[in-house]
Amino acid sequence: MSNELQAFALRSTISEIKKACPDVSHAFIFTEDGLLQAADDDTDEETAAHIMKTVKALSTKSNTIGGIESVTFYTANKQLNVFHLNDRYLGVVGSMETDEKTSSDLARIIVPTVIGLTEKITEFLETNATVDEPKVQDELNLAVKETGTELKAEEITLEAVSLDELSETEEPQSQLPEPPVTQFMVEDLAGIFALSDTLRIDSSVILQWKDLYGERKISEVDVETLNGTMARCKFRPIKDSKHNGKGTIQLPQKIQRILQTTKGELVTVAPVIE
Repeated sequence: MSNELQAFALRSTISEIKKACPDVSHAFIFTEDGLLQAADDDTDEETAAHIMKTVKALSTKSNTIGGIESVTFYTANKQLNVFHLNDRYLGVVGSMETDEKTSSDLARIIVPTVIGLTEKITEFLETNATVDEPKVQDELNLAVKETGTELKAEEITLEAVSLDELSETEEPQSQLPEPPVTQFMVEDLAGIFALSDTLRIDSSVILQWKDLYGERKISEVDVETLNGTMARCKFRPIKDSKHNGKGTIQLPQKIQRILQTTKGELVTVAPVIE
């Protein structure tokens, strides 16, 4: 019952995320072990397996900075956002116009809530065998469909017993979210800034950090190559707007030598929160 109910709830959640974000074309949820738990009808297992393998490899390499909280991959006209949610990952594929903040908010609120809710229902069912299981699924489906950016848990009942009679829901921890990790392709920083120790990064990514951390100061980033070489650097937004949204980062030669990387190589970047 536990696995079936959870898979059912997660599929409903994915459907609601796609409705809330029309630019999202694919969405799927998988575990840290690489097990696909739920996916929309447009996502084939082969594509999901390839992405899961890539994320697992990147997660292993990013352990030195505390693992992946979120990571974004760019292609010519699409982006893949992967969010780490406790012991699972949510992958969301959309156009370059996809609202990353909205999909992030939905991912971090709905998915953990649905997982926690199904675990409570399963625990209740194990000690109350007379509960009507189809009714539980109908109630859960209704709650997921009615959620916008938060799940209305108070609307779900089990026969004559409400969820309020189950164990209390844990209060969310009042701590900052882990710094998101974004992957970029290296470009040379030319001109008078070529010898500086300050890199240039997509201004839209910087705005996402500000939305996530508010007034917290972010003046440096951790940059890591795929072979594990890392450096902490100052940064500024890319001046030329035509380079924004291209999934690139401009590194002066000094930083490239420190990281032992060159133009065309991939690096991951995470903000340093003060």
